[in-house]
Amino acid sequence: MDYEALRAGISAAVPYNRHLGLEVLEVGEGRAVVSLPDGDHLHNHVGTQHAGGLFSAAEAASGAAFVGGFAERMEDITPLARRASIEYTALARGPIDATARLAEDAAALLERLDADGRVEFPVAIEFTDGDGKQVAAMTVIWNVRTNAS
Repeated sequence: MDYEALRAGISAAVPYNRHLGLEVLEVGEGRAVVSLPDGDHLHNHVGTQHAGGLFSAAEAASGAAFVGGFAERMEDITPLARRASIEYTALARGPIDATARLAEDAAALLERLDADGRVEFPVAIEFTDGDGKQVAAMTVIWNVRTNAS
């Protein structure tokens, strides 16, 4: 799998993410890193990263991790983020990286998808600042079905 080409394609695919300045730094099998830049236009009323920007970075990272795990099947499936929960643990200052990982092995998820025509699974996201300090954590539940379902 050419994960660099996949990373470039994901970066170009979502206009909203480009609007925020999100950058997909890495995509691998079931893993991705997205960077939220720093800027006054992305800050909240106390001068730190806005919760909406953090949420968007995590959702983008979870989607990129999902695509990294399911890349060879993307034409045959329909993915939807079903729900998400986020916990803000520290003030988020400066650029923030959102690192997402599938909670299960992609091969096992694909087996369940083939057996049942659909699969639902969590993607865990950790947010870190430039010093490597965790500032938030999020889980996105993805629901994927085959197009034949």
